[in-house]
Order: sequence, then structure tokens, then C-alpha cells
Amino acid sequence: MRPDTPAEHTTEAERLLRTAARFPEDHEPLFLQAAAHFELAGDRARASTLYDELLGSEEAALDNPYLVKALKAANLWEYGHEAEARAILDGLRAAGPADAAAWEIAAQTLEAHDELESAHDFLSTALTLLLAPAEDVPYATQSLLTGRHRVRRLMGVGHDAWDELADTLHTAAVPLDELHDPKRLWSLGSSDPGELKAEITRLRAELGAYRAALSRPFPVAVLHWPEEELTELLAVYPELREEYVDHATHLARLEASLRDLHATGTPNLGIVPGTVPSYEAFAASEAVSPSDPDLLPQYATTLAARGRAVPWPPARSAPCWCGTGRPYRDCHGTTSR
Repeated sequence: MRPDTPAEHTTEAERLLRTAARFPEDHEPLFLQAAAHFELAGDRARASTLYDELLGSEEAALDNPYLVKALKAANLWEYGHEAEARAILDGLRAAGPADAAAWEIAAQTLEAHDELESAHDFLSTALTLLLAPAEDVPYATQSLLTGRHRVRRLMGVGHDAWDELADTLHTAAVPLDELHDPKRLWSLGSSDPGELKAEITRLRAELGAYRAALSRPFPVAVLHWPEEELTELLAVYPELREEYVDHATHLARLEASLRDLHATGTPNLGIVPGTVPSYEAFAASEAVSPSDPDLLPQYATTLAARGRAVPWPPARSAPCWCGTGRPYRDCHGTTSR
């Protein structure tokens, strides 16, 4: 059962912190989830403490320091520290991170406090940085287009090319112009049963279209072993050599399987990096031998649920998922593969 009361949210946050103590390699996503539950419980000061604890560590040790900063700013603004929140957001904008989620949280914070022009500026800046012309729009970036469409609708300005692209990517039955109609918000405060019923119908249509994506952002997450980790894995558990011949074959098979899934229309594909210590800890928690190949997809799914997955495919100009540092288009994204 999902937490509902403040006490239940606090209990869930404490459980997540205990899990983080057991799996320190996953402490960042677990801390972020715990902080979210503390916010829902009304304990924003404790949530801020968790954000500070994450940011107090080596920045290189964080997968996404700018997302942590954006979440901290959103939390601070909600409990009266507007000036500090603004300073964090200004720093984030100046840094120009390559992560869409940080930009989205920052823009949502500004929008929630009626700073529509600033929110629009954040979203436009993010899209300029993250969206390359003539490339497919990465899944994580689509929400920036949608958010910008909504803000512009609230501002009462006409459509531009990015708004048209957002309309093209939107697949729900209710068009974005209707979903982002400011009158929808006004109708929520109406005492007219007819208006409320119409709004409920629209909300059901919107939720029905996105329920699967919200509940399982990565329906299929494929396990990626960096070269050193795979070498160690096969040295300790040679039984897994049937699954992994060598590192080059592992990478080629991973890319091929993702392309096959993409060709069949499977949405929201992701890649999760594995480590031997994490895998062994997971095997121990499941009371299964790490040499059992049936454990591998379970491990991948668990890592994805902890927020460890990254979307596939990356933008063609972005670094390849395999870790070489080369652009995806010149590495595993080449059309000859």
C-alpha cells in the first residue's frame, strides 16, 4: 500500500534510509526518494538535510548533482527560503547541465510560484542545449517540450516550432492545447457539477495515457557490464560465460537487443550498469547463487527501480552509453551495426 498519511511517509523515508545503509552504491536515488517522502510528510527541514548530505559528498560521487540542487531549491522555496532557492536556480542555469530532469524541476518550481517568464526562459535554454536539430528527441527531453508548451499556453503566446514538435510527440487522446488550457485550472475551483465532471473526464484520459510510463519509467532495462566489472564477474563466476562471451560481444549484443526491442515499438528502453559487489549483495538478498543466469534480469529490473537506469538511445551527438567517450553516432550508434 502506498503511504498516505504524514506518519506513513515518514516511516517509508526511514525504511529507504535503512536500505541506503545496506546498499551504499545506491544511496543517491534512495536518499532522493526518502527526501521526497519527508517533504510529503511536511518535514521539509529533514528533506533539506538529506539534500545537503548528498551535496556535501564529493560532487564526482553523485550521478546527478544538478538534479539534487534543483530538488533542494524546490524544497527550500516551499518553506520560506526563497532567496536561497533563487540563488541555487541561478547557479544551475549558469552551469548549463546536460540533464533534462534538473531543468524540468527548476522550471516547475518557478512555474509553481507564478514565475512564468523565468520558467519559460529555463525551458527554452534547456532545449537549446539538449535538443540537436534533425535528431530524434530523447525521451527525457520530451517533458521539457511539454512543460514549455504548458507555460506558453499559460502566458497566452502563440505556438512556435518547439510547440508544434511537442504536439507531434504527444500521443494521448486529449490534445496538449486542451490539457494546458488555463480554464481547466479555473474549473477545478468551480461549484458547477457539470464543469467538475468534464474536468474529471479529461484527467482520466490524461492519466490513462501516462499510467504505464509513470509507474514503470523503464519497462525494459538491459544490464550493461563495464569491461573491468565483466572481467571480474567471469573470473569469479565462470558459469556465466555462456551469457557473456567477451566484453565486445556483450556490448554488441546489448545494442542489438535494444534495437530489436525499439523496432517492435517497445517504449522507454533503458540501460543499467552492473557492478560485482552490488550483484553479489542482490544475490544474497534473494538467497540465490550469483552464478545463476536467471538472476541477471531480476538484478537489472531492481537497479532500474532504484533509479539507476539511463534512457536509450542517447542523442546521436551525446557520449555513447558504453563509456568510450565517443559520440553515440560514431560508436554503437553507427548505422552499420
